[in-house]
Amino acid sequence: MKIRPLGDKVLVQRIEAGNVTAGGIVLPDSAKEKPLRGEIVAVGEGKLLDSGERQQMQVKKGDVVLFTAYAGSDLKLDGKEYLIMSESDIMAVCE
Repeated sequence: MKIRPLGDKVLVQRIEAGNVTAGGIVLPDSAKEKPLRGEIVAVGEGKLLDSGERQQMQVKKGDVVLFTAYAGSDLKLDGKEYLIMSESDIMAVCE
């Protein structure tokens, strides 16, 4: 199934953090925090402005982004987990 976000929404797949800390400690799944980094899988057309025009999206498919801790809604599709969120929940693009 394909998902096409509407408006200023984006579909993000989280990039999982490693299982080992910088000090060499192996973390179990229960101790890991959800990553705040992900790759953009799909983007909407942009926010509809009062003038009737669409605001251009600042992110594109394939961008790696940082987002807020409570951003978006979880979505499970074809066995993979995604987040769908507003573009305003994205804090930065990693380059």
